[in-house]
Amino acid sequence: MTDRRNIYFFYKKEEHTLEKINTLIEAAKNSDFIVVNDYKKANIIVSIGGDGAFLQAARKTNFRSDCLYVGIGVDDTLSLYCDFHLDDIEKMIEAINESQIEVRRYPVLEVKIDDSTTFKCLNECSIRSGIIKTFVIDVFIDNLHFETFRGDGMLISTPTGSTGYTKSVNGAVVDPMLPCLQVSELASLNNNLYRTLGSSFILSDKRKLKLKVVQDGNDYPVIGMDNEALSIRHVQELEFGLSEQPIKTVKLKDNSFWEKVQRTFL
Repeated sequence: MTDRRNIYFFYKKEEHTLEKINTLIEAAKNSDFIVVNDYKKANIIVSIGGDGAFLQAARKTNFRSDCLYVGIGVDDTLSLYCDFHLDDIEKMIEAINESQIEVRRYPVLEVKIDDSTTFKCLNECSIRSGIIKTFVIDVFIDNLHFETFRGDGMLISTPTGSTGYTKSVNGAVVDPMLPCLQVSELASLNNNLYRTLGSSFILSDKRKLKLKVVQDGNDYPVIGMDNEALSIRHVQELEFGLSEQPIKTVKLKDNSFWEKVQRTFL
């Protein structure tokens, strides 16, 4: 990080953390970092506030592939994106100065809606029925009609997102060093008319996934991108693939993804 000195801090101005954040900003300045107020001028983006803040920071700064993202937690909640804690400012500076950190590249999910608007996700994209009624989705893999789903919805996640919503619906926890996406069902209805695989499945980054919403009156699904809902009223088709530009994050050398998984779930 010695050649990256322009730093942007992403955080909520909350009274109980503001004093510590100001101390962190001053420590960054004293360590020869240049604090900027425009994320477009930064080559390091620091989120403060846990995994939710990290997801928002990536989204609000357009998932930049030309800078480093750093996550800093503020409480005792276990985090998969934050290797640092706001109470350990000296440890952060020491880790940077003594090269105790390394860069990890995390896959980013790219979602195109109705062949027009494209969005990105770091964790997952969910599509769910917006009314109390199941809806029908035709599932295509590389233009092959794979199955017809009927149920509450579907969930498409990245490897890092596999420890979140996807895990709660019995999906697999996937190593983020594998560039892939995972497809999971939300309360599928299986009978003589509708038959699905019935389990999560994983697609290579070379594959393309397409979901076509069958227009049967339930045409206004709720679409979630990470921890944010989209305000798109009418949706017919969604295409999924991995972006060619992953985001780069900073992690401590002695804090791997699987060590975080072990601490969080075991």
